[in-house]
Order: sequence, then structure tokens, then C-alpha cells
Amino acid sequence: MKIDSKILALKEEVTRWRRDFHANPEILYEVHRTAGIVADKLKAFGCDEVVPGIGRTGVVGVIHGRNGPGGKVVGLRADMDALPIEEETNLPHRSKVSGKMHACGHDGHTAMLLGAAKHLASTRDFDGTVVLIFQPAEEGGAGGKAMVDDGMMERWGIREVYGMHNMPGLPPGHFSTRPGALMAATAYYTITIEGRGSHAAKPHEGVDPVLIGAHIVTALQSIASRNVDPLKSVVVSNTIFQAGDAQNVIPQRAVLRGTVRTLDNTIRDVTEARFRAIVEGTARMFGAEAHLDYRRGYPATVNHAKETAFVADVARTISGSDGVNDNAEPSMGGEDFSYMLEARPGAFIFIGNGDSAGLHHPAYDFNDDVLPVGIQYWSDLAQAATKAK
Repeated sequence: MKIDSKILALKEEVTRWRRDFHANPEILYEVHRTAGIVADKLKAFGCDEVVPGIGRTGVVGVIHGRNGPGGKVVGLRADMDALPIEEETNLPHRSKVSGKMHACGHDGHTAMLLGAAKHLASTRDFDGTVVLIFQPAEEGGAGGKAMVDDGMMERWGIREVYGMHNMPGLPPGHFSTRPGALMAATAYYTITIEGRGSHAAKPHEGVDPVLIGAHIVTALQSIASRNVDPLKSVVVSNTIFQAGDAQNVIPQRAVLRGTVRTLDNTIRDVTEARFRAIVEGTARMFGAEAHLDYRRGYPATVNHAKETAFVADVARTISGSDGVNDNAEPSMGGEDFSYMLEARPGAFIFIGNGDSAGLHHPAYDFNDDVLPVGIQYWSDLAQAATKAK
């Protein structure tokens, strides 16, 4: 693996940053401490411009290359927010905040981009301009969209944008990506079934919302098996089923909640249409009413072909051909870097986290051995992407 000695020398310092972020997690847009540290460090590194408050609590840092302002402008993005999860580790740097933890590695993402910022600001060994994007609220708050809507791309003239996320199970120092849909579009739903309550010994006198809900849960699985091309992807997962308080009472209502994931916009539309028809039709068949709140979340994260080939080549210079998979299987997880890729060409890539607990698991921790690899990747990408032509 090819890592610059100057970057290797940063590992201990960047590890301290990462572990401090891990011990002090903040969620959604409430990343005030993290954003403040990021802004202070960017200023200390000598960035040419540091602007907080983009997309509410995001931070943007600007570094001009060897020739000063001008040339190609490239955006590099890291997310800063944690999750509302109680940490279950005994690490020295475990979360100090009850009910919050960095269970997705955004502490590592932030630390790696900060390390790259320090390296790039000190060397200036690139053309053009690098815009460092530190984003809040990736975990459900659409912070990426907030930063785009705040005019970030236009304000700094960003022409291409790149993101990176760690992946447990992928060896440290390995990379994985693909052109096209890399991660899924998300949707979340709540179904409220209004039946008619009755004594459980007299079910004929009521309209049972539990029975209706069970039929709906089962019927929704027919979307994938009977309405969507078997070569396409859709996931419907009902994760919550709430009804009743007593064992001898058929309740008045039942509430179902869950999530839907798709990779293709056409399938996204088909799935929602079939979803509505199944919920309304099944309830009507049993003489009940069903109220559906179906909310689309992040769009699919769709990599641009040219930029995906570019980032794979950058990764190969670090990890070699055997360490880069540029035709990875898509993930049905969601990611709000999708909004940035809708606004500008670019690509998203995974970096291996090794044999760790999975993302969003209470025993997860970012692998600090990955930090120099990520810093090298960002630094090499900045150098190659801004090269004068």
C-alpha cells in the first residue's frame, strides 16, 4: 500500500481527533461542538476560507492550489453526525453522551477529511481549488440537501463532488464502488387501520385491524415477487406492528410502520403506486379504513460513470488493482450524498473498515488503521481531479 510518509506521520494526531469526536457524539443538525472544532482546525491549517453555517450547521473550507485562486474546483465531503443509539463497548473513547454514539463512522470520515485538509494546506501540491465539505444530518435529516439548497455548489463554483464511507467487512485499505446506482432510494410509511373493537370472544361483532394488518404485511411482499422485474431491486420491510392492550379485546386500530428501498426511479414509482393500492384495497375488503402516510426519503445515490472510473483509478494508486472493486454490488442502504450527486457530477466510494461490528450496531467502532488510507485517498484525488489540462 502506498502511503506518503507525511501522511503516516499524521496518524497519531488524527486518531486523537477521531476518538474525541467519538466520545462526544452529536446528532442531526445539533453538531455545534463538532462543527466548531472543524472550523477552528481548518483556520489553524491555513485554509484560504472557512465558512460555518452552510446548511444550518455545515462547515465549508477552501484551499487554493499552488497557483492561487482559479482553475478547476472540486468538492470533497464528509459527514459529521452521530446516531441516537446507546453505545455497548468498553472502549476508552466510548461515548460520554447517553443514548448517542458514532455507530456509522462519521467520526472517522470527519477526521480523515480534516487530515487531508491539513496535508493539502501545508503542501499546496495541486492545481485549482479544493472545497472541503463537512456536512451535518446525514442520518435522516437530509443535511446534504440543506447544503445544496443553501447554494453551496454555486457559491464556490464546485464542478465535481466526491464522497466516501467506511464499510465493515471490506478489508482495511480496500475500496469498493460502481457506476450507476450504488445505494438505494428510501421511503418510510405509517399505516393506520381503523377497525371496530369488540370482545375477543365475539369477533363477529367487530372488524379486526390485527387480522387486516397481517394481510397487508403479507400482501406488500407481492410487490417484489409479482409487480417488479425479478432483475430489479425493491425491499419492503414492515418493522413495527402496534395494536391493542388486552389479550381478550380486539382493538379499534392497528398501526404499521416500515421502510421501502429501491434503486431505480421507475421502480420507485411502481412500488409506491402498488403500495397504496394494496393498503387501501385490503382494508376495504375487510370493511375497514386504512390511512397511509407514505414519505419519500433520500433519492438513490447514483454515481456518474466517468467520475467513478476516475476514483477507482485513484484508489488503485494506493491499494493496487487487487484492493479495488469497481463493480461492487449495490447497497440497499440510503445516503444523502445523493443530493450532491444530483447537483454535480461525482462519485461515492466505500473504504474498508475490516472485521468490525456492522454500521448502526451498538458495538461498532471506526478502525483507526484506515485513517492514513483515507487521508491519502482524499489528497491524491484532490491532486488528480484539479490537475491543469
